[in-house]
Amino acid sequence: MAAPAPLMKFTVEAGKYDRVDTPVSASLAGSDADKPYRLEEIVGGEGRPVASQVEAGQPPMLWFILSGKTPAGAERHYEVLSGPSAAPAAGIEIRDIKDTSELAVGKVLRYHYGVIPPPEDVDKKFAHGANMHPVLTPAGVVVTDDYPADHRHQRGIWFSWTKTEFEGRHVDFWNLGDGTGAIRCIGTPVQASGPVFSEFLAKHDYLDRKAPEGEKVVLKENFKVRVWNIGGPQKAFLWDLVATQRCATAGPLKLPKYYYGGLGYRGPLDWMKNCNMLTSEGKTRKDGNETKGRWCDVSGESGGKAAGVLIMSHPQNFRHPEPLRLNPQQPQICFAPSQEGEWSIEPGKDYVWRYRFCVHDGEVKADEASRLWADFGEPPAVRVQP
Repeated sequence: MAAPAPLMKFTVEAGKYDRVDTPVSASLAGSDADKPYRLEEIVGGEGRPVASQVEAGQPPMLWFILSGKTPAGAERHYEVLSGPSAAPAAGIEIRDIKDTSELAVGKVLRYHYGVIPPPEDVDKKFAHGANMHPVLTPAGVVVTDDYPADHRHQRGIWFSWTKTEFEGRHVDFWNLGDGTGAIRCIGTPVQASGPVFSEFLAKHDYLDRKAPEGEKVVLKENFKVRVWNIGGPQKAFLWDLVATQRCATAGPLKLPKYYYGGLGYRGPLDWMKNCNMLTSEGKTRKDGNETKGRWCDVSGESGGKAAGVLIMSHPQNFRHPEPLRLNPQQPQICFAPSQEGEWSIEPGKDYVWRYRFCVHDGEVKADEASRLWADFGEPPAVRVQP
């Protein structure tokens, strides 16, 4: 009996970069996203099963990991067939933490979709949620902090704007201390898991708390976190954050020039004295503040263990490569587009912010950070064969 004909054949081209365990997608245009598909890599004329996962959309996309090392200039060949995959289906578990409003994504991170009660010695006005903490390395080192004593409003990994104007009022979604703004998760996040990635989608409201008629929603935000099941030799967790914002009213949110606000990251207390920062342009904590970069690595030691977080900005982000706030006193950074001048979020338009995180044990060298960014910003090309 003849083997079934493939539905599609395609080639993955590494391009000018070495690739190691790189997430790759191929379009399934014209195909039914609800049907099962199996992916095989063709090596020496034989098909080898590859774990794959379909992302619904227009068009649906078939995701997989370009496993192992693929040297610059190399090509790898694949076929898509009908039917369930023969590759292992294990993925990263997402689960609700009992008696809390938290999601645990494997041993990678926790997301707070409820408001986190602050410590007893902290004013309740700093209560917050819609953030990620703790974030961990594969060795279990915690690389975030929440409610730190020097800045109670800083909260692990989060996204918010600082200096804004809405309907003539100043609304601060970042600092929280003046009580003008807040961010709240609406409902329970939607979860999805599979052999290639696991993800959750949360919906956030940005609230003007001093509006004359009571709290008013300024922005609607879809907040999606996708954790890649990369396996392989890398001692790191790899995950993406996509924040999509849209005005909730017919009025814009104005953002004057300001030196921070956007994607925020706060490192642990242990890093206060030994924090290192390095950007894609070779800048450090000493000279990198208010410079621009495609990526920034923040690292330090906790309990004698070196660890860090490499944060990468996507080329499609507004004002990429984005201006950076590198805090000279705390282990805290921010990608801050408002540094370059006044702008606004206008009604009827989606503003999409994309970042990739590599949370690692030990040190990441500049050349490795640049290679990881290339996987995100300049991924391998997929060429469909006729």
